[in-house]
Amino acid sequence: MTATSGTPDATAPTAASLETAPGAAPIGVLVVDDDFMVARVHRAFVERVEPFRVLGVAGTGEQALAAVGELRPDLVLLDLYLPDVFGLDVIPRLRAAGHDCDVMVISAAREADAVRGAVRHGVVDYLLKPFEFEDLRVRLERYAVQRGRLLGTVVRSQADVDRVLAGAAAQAGAAPGLPKGMSVETAELVERALREADGTLSASECAALTGISRVSARRYLEHFHTVGSAEVSLRYGVAGRPERRYRFRGAVTGPALRRAGRP
Repeated sequence: MTATSGTPDATAPTAASLETAPGAAPIGVLVVDDDFMVARVHRAFVERVEPFRVLGVAGTGEQALAAVGELRPDLVLLDLYLPDVFGLDVIPRLRAAGHDCDVMVISAAREADAVRGAVRHGVVDYLLKPFEFEDLRVRLERYAVQRGRLLGTVVRSQADVDRVLAGAAAQAGAAPGLPKGMSVETAELVERALREADGTLSASECAALTGISRVSARRYLEHFHTVGSAEVSLRYGVAGRPERRYRFRGAVTGPALRRAGRP
C-alpha cells in the first residue's frame, strides 16, 4: 500500500476541496493503517467531521514518515500494528525530523505498556478498535476545540500558561462539556433515562423513553460513554450487527446534582 501524495486523484482531496466554511480553518489529517479497507473506513469517518480533511493514507511506518514530510498534516491517525515498525516508534522519528504534527492512536492494542508508551510520546488521544463513527467524531471535535485554544493563546503571564495546561488536563481526564449541537435539556433527559433504567438501555429504548429520535439518543449515549458516565456492552442476536447497550456508571452530572441537593 502506498501513501497518498498531494497529486489529485479519485480519492485524494484537491486544494479546492480543502476549503471549509468561513472561520473554520481545515485540519489536515494523515490516516496510517496497513489494512486498506480499514483505512478507507477511517478516511470516510474523518471526512464527515468538519473541519477535518484527509490529505493522504499510508500503510507502513516508512510511508507515514514520507507522507508527513510531503503533506504536512496537522494530525496523524496512527495504527500501532504496522508491518515494518511498531507505530509508537514512528513518533520520535517524526519529532527528530522536525515535524510537530499531533498524533492520535487508533489501534487494537490493549496492552497497558502500549497505552503508557502512547502517553509518554504525547499522543492527543487513544481510540481502541473496533469503533464506530460516533466514537471518533467526539474525539475529533474535542481535539479541534483544544487545538483552537492552543493556537489562539497569547502567553503574557503564568496565568496564561496555567490556563493552557488546565485545558490539556481537562481534555485528558475530566468530562468535557457537551459537543456542538447538543443541548443541556436533552442531555438531562437521556441521563435520567439511563440512570433509572433497569439494567442496560439501547438507543431505541432510550428514544422511546425520552421522546427524541433514535439517532439523537444514540449520540447522547455515546457522549456519556466517551466521558466515562456510561459503559457499553454488545448484545448479539441471531443475525445482523450486535446491539450496543448502555449502563450508567455513576458519574454525576446535571440532574443528579440537583436531586442530591448540591449546587
